[in-house]
Amino acid sequence: MKPSLKIERAEARLMADAALKKAREIGVAETVCIADDGGFPLLLERMDGARITGPQIAWNKAFTAAGHKRSTHLFTTPPNGPALPGNEAFGIQLSFEGRFAAFVGGYPIVVNGEVVGGVGLSGGNGEQDTACGVAALQALAEHLAGQHEVLVAADIKK
Repeated sequence: MKPSLKIERAEARLMADAALKKAREIGVAETVCIADDGGFPLLLERMDGARITGPQIAWNKAFTAAGHKRSTHLFTTPPNGPALPGNEAFGIQLSFEGRFAAFVGGYPIVVNGEVVGGVGLSGGNGEQDTACGVAALQALAEHLAGQHEVLVAADIKK
């Protein structure tokens, strides 16, 4: 057996606050979901004015990033994105009753080299969702500095 880290509500709140602060700075109404290592929401928050579809999409992205241990956009990044037509995982987005998200906005939360959860964003374009997701990861890294190492990047594959 090995000990494992678990993301808790306090860290989820810190990450969501950072993502939503970034969203306000760049002028986009976002929904953010912070999920545990099983892909289940610890925190799900939709900004005023954000699309009503945002909560489900953000959760799907967080679920996918946590469960498949990679940034969601990497599934469809040419030329070797595994979910692209002709590649090995084409159609994977139909898995898990359609919950699997294969587009930008989902990032695994990697602490000490292990995936402990996922963060999902919905509401902006790809660049905006990415900025908010990276802000969430950066906030966790700063919070855990000196205790644990957090991977802060847009392109994550574990």
